Amino acid sequence: MFENIKAVLFDLDGTLVDSMWLWKTIDIEYLKKFGLDFPDDFQDEIEGMSFTETAEFFKKRFNLPVEVEDIKEDWNKMAGEYYLNKVPLKSYVKVFLEYLYDNNYKTGIGTSNSRELVTMIIEKYDLNDYFDTIRTSCEVNKGKPHPDIYLQVARDLNVKPEECLVFEDVPAGIIAAKRAGMKVCAVYDDFSKELKEEIKQMSDYYIDSYKEIMNFIEGKRKNGIFAN
Repeated sequence: MFENIKAVLFDLDGTLVDSMWLWKTIDIEYLKKFGLDFPDDFQDEIEGMSFTETAEFFKKRFNLPVEVEDIKEDWNKMAGEYYLNKVPLKSYVKVFLEYLYDNNYKTGIGTSNSRELVTMIIEKYDLNDYFDTIRTSCEVNKGKPHPDIYLQVARDLNVKPEECLVFEDVPAGIIAAKRAGMKVCAVYDDFSKELKEEIKQMSDYYIDSYKEIMNFIEGKRKNGIFAN
């Protein structure tokens, strides 16, 4: 997995933190303010969009009588409480990040989330030292599944796309990383569990937990120091 790899890139939601579940709840609550119901297939339509793209889509799709910046501000406020109090790190993430730091891998985050919420999570779990760059899709031309976000992170790190390994959890993010010419390791998340087999086929590698990587690194898959 790490052969010829100089940089390790991460999505945020569903990859570093267990947070994908909350966004449907927020979308439902937000639309209720306008007396609107949340469409059953709506989550698939917005997968991978940047925070700004999603707000623009909401405004147009539902003809909302508010500005895009107001939508984003409301979402940040609504999601903030969840991120502060109810969003945990994925299992063994910090151990893995420590390994990457200790072994001089360059690291970065490429996320569709807002800068405000990313900063909140990074500060909450004291992760600043583990990442050399953090980018949001609002800072590039197009969100996932376009490759822009991951190509920007690679430029920040001064590495070639083929020298990057990306950790992702949903199809749009996997496609973005593959289109960028990078290797992809998919990470299991409850939110996308029904797509597990599809995600496996799309990716170069697949893990249910970062624990698997740490056990492999230690060379003790069955009796490693992180084994139960």
